[in-house]
Amino acid sequence: MTQELNTPQITFIGFGEAGMAFASGWRDAAIAAEVSAYDIKSGNPDTAALMERRYAEHSVAGYASVDSALNDAQAVFSVVTADQAFVAAQTSAEFLGEGALWFDCNSCAPQSKVRAAQLIESVGGRYVDVAVMAPVHPKRHEVPLLIAGPHVDAANEVLEGLGMKPRVAGNTVGQASSVKMLRSVMIKGLEALTAECFLAARRAGVEDQVIGSLEASDPDIRWRDRATYNLERMMVHGTRRAAEMREVALTVDGLGLPNGLSAATAVWQDHIASLDLDPGTAELMARLDRVLDASKK
Repeated sequence: MTQELNTPQITFIGFGEAGMAFASGWRDAAIAAEVSAYDIKSGNPDTAALMERRYAEHSVAGYASVDSALNDAQAVFSVVTADQAFVAAQTSAEFLGEGALWFDCNSCAPQSKVRAAQLIESVGGRYVDVAVMAPVHPKRHEVPLLIAGPHVDAANEVLEGLGMKPRVAGNTVGQASSVKMLRSVMIKGLEALTAECFLAARRAGVEDQVIGSLEASDPDIRWRDRATYNLERMMVHGTRRAAEMREVALTVDGLGLPNGLSAATAVWQDHIASLDLDPGTAELMARLDRVLDASKK
């Protein structure tokens, strides 16, 4: 396989929010690429039609089997949920072409990425540890990326050719994911903390006093706005965030430290997501009441 990707043949494994954001960004920026995708939902009669529409809307050739999608692929973006990242690598490995770059963009613990890298490298692929360092909207394909592993030079060239914004974290798989995982202790942990704090305060009828006290103690944080935004993130993306936080817990445990906060954050993320609520109005008390009402059922 040629190492130069003038008009790269790209395959997405998983075609959800991240895949759609990257593909639409390339399309709108008129970046030349032949893009295909495989998503497990394509093989489900209940969701196949949805995936067909999604592929068509983003000018992507969608396939119902991973082997067809990976045919001649030179660069593969694995964008599934954290708990399915290794499964995606297992499913794809036997169909991966020699020298194909495997961009593992999933939010996984460093040890999980090392395990996937060993599998991909064993079949002749080139594994790249990728950490997506911000929400994919509104920047789409220009979202900041950290990349790590022995193939970062080739990876950097391909990503920049696609108009993406990579930054090299190091030459060892796990260096990029470590940054993402440990950052999430704070970002997703703060989401869970604000949820527990403000939901309990609302139920106790002391929400205004709690907000006033927080603003007096730390006026640099706009606590009402922050909690409103955090609840929206958990309502919309809680399931994926919970899966990520379980990987964060593995990361912290692997460093020989207590991981109780990360594990508890996953519980809160799962709980808010399980309520299956539309965030609705961007007003804190309305969102808190929606969560509290649903939690009673």
